[in-house]
Amino acid sequence: MGVIRIIKQVVKIGGSLFPDYAIELAKKLKNTNSMIILGGGEFANLIREYDSSQNFSAEVTHFTAIDCMDIIAKLVNDKVDSAKLAYSLEEAQKIAGEDLTPIFVVSDFLNKEDPFECSWDVTSDSIAAYVSHSLNANLLIVTNVNGIYTREPSEEGSKFINKIDAKKLLTFEESSIDKMLPSLLIEFGTNCYVVNGMYPERVLSLIDDNINDYNFDYTLIIGD
Repeated sequence: MGVIRIIKQVVKIGGSLFPDYAIELAKKLKNTNSMIILGGGEFANLIREYDSSQNFSAEVTHFTAIDCMDIIAKLVNDKVDSAKLAYSLEEAQKIAGEDLTPIFVVSDFLNKEDPFECSWDVTSDSIAAYVSHSLNANLLIVTNVNGIYTREPSEEGSKFINKIDAKKLLTFEESSIDKMLPSLLIEFGTNCYVVNGMYPERVLSLIDDNINDYNFDYTLIIGD
């Protein structure tokens, strides 16, 4: 019987970081007791684009977007020797016990659990929140910007937010996380970090107790 290891954090790597930054970060997460969930990236964006013109059913677009997460998970895993694909939470914990980083292929889990309404408001951010709650693990949302801003980072007058209450985020029309995530953090009574994955050392700083270098921008979302 294999060793079961507690997973300390779920690191959701946004599809915007695929391929180079996502692969590099996945390598850096070796021996950190992390589980990786990949966003659907451009594959999921294409489905959203097709949906806007063809108006597919919500269920089909929801689950095909999840399939896109699986595709990117498999592609990243192919390039990371220290990682291994996991198809269940139990398997992920066994993989962690082998001193490998589990990369979660989420479709089987979500087909069985089916915790979400089928909506574009639910993306890999919310899925990662649900999985981290199931594991009683911390959550990091890793994206291609530094965190949460008052408006699009490129827009004039946009200001960076270092810490924000999830209830306040509910009032935002758009941000670097999906619309469902704040509600889930409130429901689960948990916090999460949003951090720029183009700088792997920032992610490692937030998950490694031995690193105390927080001299960079990140956002802490307070859900409890």
